[in-house]
Amino acid sequence: MGHTKEQLLDYLKEHGICFESYEHPVVLTVEAQAKHIGHMEGGHSKNLFLKDKKHRLYVVSALTTTNVDLKVLSQRLGLGKGGLRMAPEEALKDVLQVPLGCVTPFALYNESARSVALLLDKGFKAQKCVFFHPLSNDMTISLTTDDLDKFLMSINKEPAYVDLEATVPVGKEQLPDLAVHVPTEVIILSNISQQEVINDIGSLNISDRESEISRLKENANPKPKAITKVNNDKKGTNIVGSTASATNVGNLVNSIIDTTSAAILSEITEDAVKLHGKDLGPIVAGAVRKRLGPELESLMMLLKNAAYTQGFTAGIGSRSLQIN
Repeated sequence: MGHTKEQLLDYLKEHGICFESYEHPVVLTVEAQAKHIGHMEGGHSKNLFLKDKKHRLYVVSALTTTNVDLKVLSQRLGLGKGGLRMAPEEALKDVLQVPLGCVTPFALYNESARSVALLLDKGFKAQKCVFFHPLSNDMTISLTTDDLDKFLMSINKEPAYVDLEATVPVGKEQLPDLAVHVPTEVIILSNISQQEVINDIGSLNISDRESEISRLKENANPKPKAITKVNNDKKGTNIVGSTASATNVGNLVNSIIDTTSAAILSEITEDAVKLHGKDLGPIVAGAVRKRLGPELESLMMLLKNAAYTQGFTAGIGSRSLQIN
C-alpha cells in the first residue's frame, strides 16, 4: 500500500518544504479541478502516466496550456513514433499506488515508483507556484519549483525540466535529445498478459527483438525463491525449504511471479515468434501450465500445511489472510 496524503504532508513539513493546501471535493479531471482552484495564480498542471514498448514507465507533468504530442515526445526519447502509450490501470495501482486522477510528481514518493522516469514542463520554472494533488484528489497543494525540486532531491530523484513543445529533429546525425531520461529499470507487472508481452516484443525489429528477449530473461529470476533457504528477519518467517515453515505471503507471491515470468520468457524465443506469430500466446500458456503446474501445486501444499500448523497473518497494517 502506498503512502497516504497525511504521510506525504508530514514528510514535506519535516523536510522544510513549504506549501499551501486547498481542500475540495474529489475531482478526476483537470477541468473539474479548475472549478475549485482555477482562479488561483500559478502553474496549474496536467499529468500523464505513460509506458513504452519495453515496459518502462514515465510520468510527464506539464502546464495545462502546454501541448504534449506523444509521437514527438516518443521520438525525442529515442522510442520511435509510436513508442509511448498510456500506462495500464494495473501500473497505476501497483507502481504509483495512487487512485485514478492522482498522477503527479508526488506519486514518486512511494518506493514502488522510484524507477519511474519524471519529465517536468520547463514552463513551470516561470510560474510563481505550481499546483498538484498530494496523492489524493480531494486536495491540491501549491509550492514553488524550488520546493518541488527540494522534495524530488530528498527522494533521490533528479528534477528534469524540458521543453515539451519543442520539435527537435531526430536522425542518424542527430541523437534523441531526451534519451538520457529513459529509465534503466523495467517494471513487469505481475498480472500483465502474456499476449501483451508477445505483442510488444513482436512489434520490435528482428535485431531489437532478440536483444529485448535476452534482456527480459536476465531480468527474471530463474531460481524459485520457495526452495531457497534464507534467514529469518524481524518481520517474520521468510520462505524456507520444505522442512520448515513457509509463512511469508509476500515472498511466496514473489516466488510465483518470478518463476512464472522466467517460464514465460524462456518460451518466447525469436524462432517461436517467427514460427507461430499471433498464435504464440496459447502455445506459451499451455507450455507454462504444463511446466509449472506440479511445482506450484507443491508450493501451495507447503503453504497450506504451514498455515494449518502455525496460522499466519500477512499483508499491510491489520489486514489478515486466513487459509481454510
